[in-house]
Amino acid sequence: MVVRRFLILFTALAMAGAVFYITGCSGSRDSLLVIRDAGSRRIYGKWPLKEAKEFAIEFVHSVNQSPVKETFRAENGKIRPVNVRFASFGAGMLSDLEEDQTMIQDGEALIITGFRSSFKSLNYIVGTVSDHLLFINGECISLRELCGRNAQITICLK
Repeated sequence: MVVRRFLILFTALAMAGAVFYITGCSGSRDSLLVIRDAGSRRIYGKWPLKEAKEFAIEFVHSVNQSPVKETFRAENGKIRPVNVRFASFGAGMLSDLEEDQTMIQDGEALIITGFRSSFKSLNYIVGTVSDHLLFINGECISLRELCGRNAQITICLK
């Protein structure tokens, strides 16, 4: 009976591992950031997350036409928002704070911190008019050059 339970548990764990391997986006302690095409799953790039295990995505918001920079941290195999920095309120921008969130003004920018949620992956559509930029390990990478305009991408940890 004990052997049978062990085999069932082992089989279930092996199947779960296979699913993570097939999707190409599973959380791990290695903190490797992966950007891939959301449809074809083609991998555009992989970067190890160094030091604080943080990265950021910056873009011009399509509706209110002001810059937005979202900073994230790899934690326990998931992506947790650290802060969002933006220039002005407007359609499509955060305006109501959730519990534990704070907003401060830094010069002309507003910064919201205190996010509690985390995600297995992030999805973006790379800009056609203005670029999406990835900031990682001291580098700035144009996602438009890497993936192409209007590319639907998934960012995850592997």
